[in-house]
Amino acid sequence: MAEDPRDWEVETRLVRGGLARSPYGEISEALYLTQSFAYDSAEAADARFAGGPGFIYQRFGNPTTQMFEDRLALLEGAEVCRATASGMSAVHVALTGLLRAGDHLVAGRALFGSCRWIISEWLPRFGVETTYVDATDLEAWKNAVRPNTKVLLIESPANPLLEVTAIGAVAEIAHAAGAKLVVDNVFATPIFQKPLALGADIVVYSATKHIDGQGRVLGGAILGAEPLMTEAYKDILRHTGPALSPFNSWVLLKGLETLELRVRKQTDNASRVADVIASHGKTRQTIYCGRPDHPQAAIIANQMTGGGNVVAFDLGSREAAFRFLNALQIVDISNNLGDAKSMATHPCTTTHRSMPEAERLEIGLTEGWVRMSVGLEGAGDLSRDVSRALDAA
Repeated sequence: MAEDPRDWEVETRLVRGGLARSPYGEISEALYLTQSFAYDSAEAADARFAGGPGFIYQRFGNPTTQMFEDRLALLEGAEVCRATASGMSAVHVALTGLLRAGDHLVAGRALFGSCRWIISEWLPRFGVETTYVDATDLEAWKNAVRPNTKVLLIESPANPLLEVTAIGAVAEIAHAAGAKLVVDNVFATPIFQKPLALGADIVVYSATKHIDGQGRVLGGAILGAEPLMTEAYKDILRHTGPALSPFNSWVLLKGLETLELRVRKQTDNASRVADVIASHGKTRQTIYCGRPDHPQAAIIANQMTGGGNVVAFDLGSREAAFRFLNALQIVDISNNLGDAKSMATHPCTTTHRSMPEAERLEIGLTEGWVRMSVGLEGAGDLSRDVSRALDAA
């Protein structure tokens, strides 16, 4: 009997899921760097364009990209994955495939700056209205729903202050209203949280972050059940062209092989660094999903199996935050996250710079906050570097 990949352990899925070898029997997945594909006959081309098996054009699909999609779907427990050129293209397609003029969207107000721009500036041009809510307040979600509400959107944990939402409870609210729940699961990764199993309809990733994990390429992914993925996304992906390049697909495939090893090591490091930060006298508040003092610790215990690698902490002022960042000698100042290299950023002047101050204050993002993505360096070295920089703050 053939092995069923769905019965494999996570580690096996990440190494062998979706593998489709060519007749040459290569061990490392093949990179099909091609724009288009040839057909044996005009009849074969006709059959393929009519929906038969095989590839047509890189914008529609590619064997390397298909392997990446199949492997990530197997890891996530999704029926279908569709890859995109970046995480933001995944968010954009995930929303626009479900919304049309006259529809209403409800979103947690703690969102990445570019997500807020899409919702606040882009979607209204096409007749979509949004209500922002405190994502931790279930009554706020219920009260925001309207007869024309079609989508609820969550980042959990949210960027940059790691706010965690009860995904299952919000899914019940969405489904009672006939709406779909979309969850951005980047910070938790598919290793520590499974939104589809918790009731979400669609999960999105910036594969640029932990899935690549080594600062090389951009990529995104949308995952869900086959009927919804076909109805909502097949045509928009084919005709608007946010295709992931085969080379980037190949890089991300190789990234998946080591995803669990990297994420678990980063999480171990982050736990130690978070304790160092929290115990330092210069720190006003520390938020980390692996600490018992996280504001949503009970929810985390129910739906996450690890704390992740991101720590947020408040040093009281922009000046103190800048002194901290400028004193770092190992950790890089960078707005990315999920990388093998540790990096820290000042959200108010980088990732959330485009948010009006009033909106930043709504989510508690004041000038003193620093967001740190903990990498794979030695935990002792990171702790020493952070302690020295906190002294300088």
